[in-house]
Amino acid sequence: MSGRHSLRRGTTVALALLLVILGLTPPASADLQNPRQKWLRDSQAGLFLHWGMRTSPGYTSCAAWEKAITNGGWTPEYWVGEAKKLHASYLVLASFHSRLGYSRAWPSAIPGSCATERDFLGELIKAAKPQGLKVILYMTDDPQWHDEGGHEWLDSAAYSKYKGHNVDLTTRDGFGQFSYDNFFEVMKNYPDLGGFWIDNDNAYWEQHDLYAQIYRQRPDYLLSNNNEDTPIMDTISNEQKTGMSPAYDYPQAIYTAQPRLTEACFKLPSTGAWWYSGSDSAVDYRLTLGRLISNSGSSVKSLMAETAMVNGRFPAKQEAFNNFAKGYLDAIWPSLGGTEGGGYLHGGMQPGFWNDGAHGVLTIGKENPDTQYIHVLTKPSTSTLKIRDNGYRVRAVTNLRTGAPIAFTQGGGSLTLTGLSSWDSYDTVFKVDTAGRDGVYDPKTVTEKASASASGHPAQAVGDGDYLTYWDNGKTLPVSLDFDLGAAKKVQYVGLNQREDSVSYARSDTEQSARIKDYQVFVSDDGRNWGSAVKTGQLPSHRGVQFLDLPAATKRYVRVQVTSTWAASSDTKRYRQLRIDEAWVGSAYAAKAS
Repeated sequence: MSGRHSLRRGTTVALALLLVILGLTPPASADLQNPRQKWLRDSQAGLFLHWGMRTSPGYTSCAAWEKAITNGGWTPEYWVGEAKKLHASYLVLASFHSRLGYSRAWPSAIPGSCATERDFLGELIKAAKPQGLKVILYMTDDPQWHDEGGHEWLDSAAYSKYKGHNVDLTTRDGFGQFSYDNFFEVMKNYPDLGGFWIDNDNAYWEQHDLYAQIYRQRPDYLLSNNNEDTPIMDTISNEQKTGMSPAYDYPQAIYTAQPRLTEACFKLPSTGAWWYSGSDSAVDYRLTLGRLISNSGSSVKSLMAETAMVNGRFPAKQEAFNNFAKGYLDAIWPSLGGTEGGGYLHGGMQPGFWNDGAHGVLTIGKENPDTQYIHVLTKPSTSTLKIRDNGYRVRAVTNLRTGAPIAFTQGGGSLTLTGLSSWDSYDTVFKVDTAGRDGVYDPKTVTEKASASASGHPAQAVGDGDYLTYWDNGKTLPVSLDFDLGAAKKVQYVGLNQREDSVSYARSDTEQSARIKDYQVFVSDDGRNWGSAVKTGQLPSHRGVQFLDLPAATKRYVRVQVTSTWAASSDTKRYRQLRIDEAWVGSAYAAKAS
């Protein structure tokens, strides 16, 4: 890391898993769903440890570094304990790192860079396993920092002698061979390792089919890739991106659509390097907790990086944050553990930008999807919170921390909480008990048709209840999506889950939002005569479910015509692109449940 570049959901997942087991899925999606991913899908967070020879004060002797670790009192239990304070389910150990001296914190028979005699990796795996934590090993593909700091960290002569032919470890091909050998040695020696966290790709690995070999030898290993969405890997980790507003809302920078297993990697110390450079940098509590919670509200995993010192301990300000986080997260963990992000593919009310400057996310219980949690990360300027209910009939609302009942009303498509005053500094959580959804036509009774579709992505995909399929407009604009209700029925609104495979703000000229901008809605009795638009408007470039409210009418046909999307022509990949996972027609707004 460190600065390099619903309806039939259960059936769908079961089928996807069966196809993977039978080997019938194409390579591009073969690992979209796999049983080895379950533990990470059930997790919310991990702890990233950059810890190597260049950790301050820095060492050029492998033996001296190892001695300093041991004499400093390093124990694996400390890291495991700190991870548990953060409610992390896994640790990523990055010692074999291009900027940290390519140091292997484990014994190795392969010469070429520092390898310790003491098995720090093995001790960490052994300590983590009984606590229910996985250990992932960071592996780099990059030799470019081989002489960082004026010292040569790679020993080409020793590795060449070991291989019996000349290999230059400072080249990508030569380093690819060296790291390739290390993968197999690690797999042989550490069967209980959770997998590899890989910093981009190396051509030598790809030419020698490395990833498929890992899955064959260790089918339980998880593979994660940094910044590149490599299809064969289980996870894509998106490295610390900034520029969002609010700053904690990291998912605005995510560009991979679920159910792709997605991780956000970010640093807790507010300043300094990814590794310990000698300073006790502050931790921004609001930013860190906001990122963790907003990621959970989007089913994105949070890989939180802390800067361990040579003895393994964290500087005082990071330890203090971990201690605070334990108590803070314990109190609201029912709203995070065992949940998915609400307002996306798992149902739930609308997350994101609410009334009067409020902002937050929704989480929804996996075991009981009738229980939802509203996380208010930025409070409104008033004592009222109003969010779109997405058709969910609300029974009761309580403050999760205190259990106090919250006054609310429901109507016009919204849930309104009133009389609010006791806002938490970081996350006010309201538990919402619902009685399911109401006023949404069963997709099986609706027929969809589009004026344009990309091959393999027809309009019918928006109503099939399958989050592995979607409608694609084939970069055609204007484009229309028609709904045939089968008979004249009451029409009140259209709901849309657009595909989350682009950022939701203009991050750069080539990284922009592929979401609906300007639209018109028409209704018809016969599907031929549409008359004037009953609604014209503009949707915000926001993640999560969006709604097109209409004047109530009784009609058989509804047409949504999209005239523009948010991506500019400079983003040639996403310009004019539109993809919708699911869409539905609402017959009426939900009312409060009795």
